[in-house]
This record gives sequence, structure tokens and C-alpha cells, in this order.
Amino acid sequence: MSLKNKEILDYHVGGKIGLRVTKRLAGPEDLSLAYTPGVAFPVKEIARDREALYRCTAKENLVAVVSDGTAILGLGDLGAEASIPVMEGKAVLFKAFGDVDGWPVPVNHCRMNGQNIGKTDPQRVIDTVMAIAPMYGGINLEDIAAPACFEIEDKLDAMLDIPVFHDDQWGTAVITLAAAMNYCHISQRSLDELKIVINGAGAAGIRICEMLKAAGAKTVMLCDTKGVIRHDRSDLSGKKKEHAAATTDSTLADAMKGAHLFVGVSAANCLKPEAVLSMASQPAIFAMANPDPEIRPEEVAAIMGNKPYIMATGRSDYPNQINNVLGFPFLFRGALDVRARTINLPMKVAAAKALAALARQPVPTEVEKLYGTDLTFGSGYIIPKPFDRRLFLEVPMAIAEAAVASGAAPQRDLSGYRAQLMERDHTRSFLNS
Repeated sequence: MSLKNKEILDYHVGGKIGLRVTKRLAGPEDLSLAYTPGVAFPVKEIARDREALYRCTAKENLVAVVSDGTAILGLGDLGAEASIPVMEGKAVLFKAFGDVDGWPVPVNHCRMNGQNIGKTDPQRVIDTVMAIAPMYGGINLEDIAAPACFEIEDKLDAMLDIPVFHDDQWGTAVITLAAAMNYCHISQRSLDELKIVINGAGAAGIRICEMLKAAGAKTVMLCDTKGVIRHDRSDLSGKKKEHAAATTDSTLADAMKGAHLFVGVSAANCLKPEAVLSMASQPAIFAMANPDPEIRPEEVAAIMGNKPYIMATGRSDYPNQINNVLGFPFLFRGALDVRARTINLPMKVAAAKALAALARQPVPTEVEKLYGTDLTFGSGYIIPKPFDRRLFLEVPMAIAEAAVASGAAPQRDLSGYRAQLMERDHTRSFLNS
């Protein structure tokens, strides 16, 4: 699929989101209910009982999509204003896929009159989100540069009683773990016996490392632009230092020798063919740099010949796209529905397991027709497609169960939750327009 610049800009004219009024407003009586004098009653109810905030406002299904624009896509620090099309796009995906109302909250702390005035000040972002939090049932952080993004998410998650989720960190990590689980299924290996190399030690790379380890991976080597992040490097701090490996490997090429799984969240064309050839038998290469991967699928196909391997990218024009849209709409759907206070590691691992399991099930005919290709589980299909409606049932269900089981949400009976999701699925806008 080839998109032209004019076609893209025309699509965005006027923005991609707007306000939806959920109650009737057809005459004087409705006006009295919606505003004065009627609105005074829910105001007093909320002041008396905070639980009324969820009953009498949009909070229970509303998520703030917050960005300071310091790490927009692969484009870098272009500011909060330039981030708005992405944040609007995120809101569209929230609604279409998860039936969650998302609203962009661009935070303009790093630029003045279009000029860069410095790096992210974590405390200013934290203060801003804390100030606007009363309206929202969840906070989705987006396109905030590392290392500030780690401090911002961790502190907000500790301070607020609603889920806080930085999608660039955890969204990519959840989908990567799901793909890794199915690589293990195909290669008949367990996660704890894999040698895994991650190239890119920013927000996504660090959290992918943490997710894989949380799920049972034992040997995970993280690389940055200076090579392997190893215990004897003197330039490490923060998250990098936490994940430094005890190894003599120095370069990415060193680390790749005998590796089973390569995960790239770095830069185009940085993985050389000879490094792929040095990997273990039946390897997996997840080259997720956008728009150009660490190594192109055609190049891997040429050097691997008839040898078995699995290839994934971050692009939609190749098989096995590791796409965050498989995660955040459904993670928040489940978290909001059980009033989770956080989206913790058990919930994220549960989402990955649900995604992996769904990919192993037969795909509905209408999904195959939509994508125009065979979607039988195997090397060319290891993670579900975004337009598979079953995601709306399976992932929120897994999230809700894990939230209750881990104590992230109040204890509740979930026996009727799947039926509630099915009813909601019939009325949501996704694929119904």
C-alpha cells in the first residue's frame, strides 16, 4: 500500500476526533437536567461520596493521551503541538478498537514559540498530569523521551489511583512478548533457554527486557549505540545499569553469535547479514525500527534460503507486524472495567499470553478476507491482526482476571464479564460504520 503526502494530509484536515454527546438534549426539561438547576445534585453527590464521580461523569471510560512531543514516532523531539496528530490517532484507535474514549493532552513544557527550550522536566509533566487527573479514568503517556519517561510513569503510577501506562514502553513490550511466546511454540523451545539480544536501550528496549525477564527469560543482552550493556562499563546509570550483563561480548555482532531471538528497537540497517547467519538454528528476527527496519525481510530471506526462521517488523506491509494497537485499547478496556488502580506486570504478561493464544486459534473467514492472505498459525503469522474482533473479548478478559487476582483491582465476580464484553462489542463503532 503506497500513500501519497496529499492523500495523508487530506485525511487529517479538520482533525480526526470530536465531541460525542451521550444524553438527549431536545428541550427545556433536558437543558435543566444537563445544566442548571439539575446539575447541582450530582455535584453535591460527588462532594459527599467520591464513588459518584464514576457514576455521574464520563470518568469511568475516559483516558488522557498525554505527550510533551519529545519522542514523536521515529521523528524525535518536535514539540507538543506537532504531536497532536499522533495523539488524535491514538484516541481514534482507543475508541475504534477498545470502545474507550481517549482525549489528547499535549503538554507544552519543552518549547516556546516553536523553539526548543530544553529537555523534559519530569516534575512539570507529573504536576500537570496530577492536576488534570480528576477527569480521567486512566492516563496513557505517549512519545515522551527516555530517561524522563521512566520517572514520569513510575511516580504517577505510585501517586494516582487510576492506571498509568506509557505505551512506547509497555505496549511494544507486551506485543513483543506475545510474539516471542509463539516463536517458542514454533521452535519447541522454552523462554528460559533462549539467548535474546535487544538492540536499542531506550524506553521500548528497556521495558521489553523487563517483560521478557518477568515472563521467564534468563539470558537477555541489551545493546545501545556503544555496544553491549555489560557490567564493567563505566558509563551506565539508571535502567541501563540495572540490566547490565556479566559477559565478555562487546559489540552487537559479538552478542548475536548463537542468539535465538533478536529484538530491534533501534535504527535502520544496523543488523548485518553475517550477524544473522551467526545466530542459532531456526532463529527469530524482530526488526521493529520504523519506517525502515534494522534489516529488511527481503535481505533475511535471501541469506537464510530454505533454512527455517521467523521474521517480524513494525510495518504493516510485511507479515508479523508488532503493532501496539494490539495492546493499549484492550489493556485499558479491561483495567477500566474492573476499576484497576494500576496496570501491573502480571496484567501485562496476561495480555501477552492472551494474544499469543489467540494467534494459535483458527482465524475467522472475514478477517482473512479483510487482509487478503492466509492466516494460519506458523512462521508467517505469530500474532493476531488488529481487525480481529476476538481481541476485544480475549485481552480485556485476561486483563480483568489478572487485575483481580494480583490485587490491582477490587475483588469481584467476573463470571458475567465476558457476556458484558460481547454485548458491548455489538454496539461499538469498530467495523459497524
